[in-house]
Amino acid sequence: MLNFILQRSAQAVVVLLLMSVLVFVAVYAIGNPVDILINPQADQTMRDEAIARYGLDKSVAQQYLLFLKNALAGDFGTSFVYDSPALGLIFSCLPATLELALVAMLLSICIGVPLGLYAGYRPDGWSAKLIMGGTVLGFSVPAFWMGLMLILVFAVQLGWLPSGGRGETVAWLGAEWSVLTLDGWRHLLLPASSLALFRLALIVRLVRAGVREAIMADYVKFARAKGVSPLRVMLRHVLPNIMVPLVTVLGLELGTMIAFAVVTETIFSWPGTGKLVIDSIRTLDQPVVVAYLLLVVFMFIVINMVVDILYSMLDPRIRLGGRQ
Repeated sequence: MLNFILQRSAQAVVVLLLMSVLVFVAVYAIGNPVDILINPQADQTMRDEAIARYGLDKSVAQQYLLFLKNALAGDFGTSFVYDSPALGLIFSCLPATLELALVAMLLSICIGVPLGLYAGYRPDGWSAKLIMGGTVLGFSVPAFWMGLMLILVFAVQLGWLPSGGRGETVAWLGAEWSVLTLDGWRHLLLPASSLALFRLALIVRLVRAGVREAIMADYVKFARAKGVSPLRVMLRHVLPNIMVPLVTVLGLELGTMIAFAVVTETIFSWPGTGKLVIDSIRTLDQPVVVAYLLLVVFMFIVINMVVDILYSMLDPRIRLGGRQ
């Protein structure tokens, strides 16, 4: 286990270094932030002062080397717009995105796994066909349209839930969390449901396919022949054997939700990292964009490592480091 973690950590350093080059060059090539941040009526002297203040008077190579030197010390630059550390800005918005993604994933798992088990165990029933028809809807409906419909029905027509914002928060571990308050949950349910729809449909289909394959295995037939109850067969014999592919998808989808929840955050005015990054792209706030993209790369590296470790825990036949 230790050797595996050390190997993956070394690989992560190389990946982060390569991605830092690609991200930095791509972001700094999309435009000149001075054209947006400085009044067009400003004279050349003011423009030159702004360019020097932002460090844009150096070549891209010099800017990257300076960025890399500062990044190794934990400094990813200062936001052009907010005049504060870019990483600090991202971390201030990250709890909102984390709780939105985690609640959405929890909803997807708690609803999707039981529905998938049922649809796989009784595939010919009308309820199973109705469930699978619903997954087609989940795959087909765009996230922005589902978000608007949820607002229209539950916020405008029924008035049960608020249409946007984060609601009341409570400070914990140095960050503000809305999941710790009732009002926060009321604000969280609609955006989390909208974000969970696609993942819910995906989990149902994955679990159903795994059940249909596992239920034909000899160990399942033997358990059923012994008179083991259907519920115990599903939970004891079928579900553990379909967890490996499911964990892979869940890990990647969790990372995707954290990194790219921008549509949901925009529709519901959720103050997360997605909204911050979109605003930064509009204003060409390059330090914030670069810091965010590198944080996303690091997050996916960590998630993949955790998924590989879970593999060995779920299936004893899998050995870390490539030995089987």
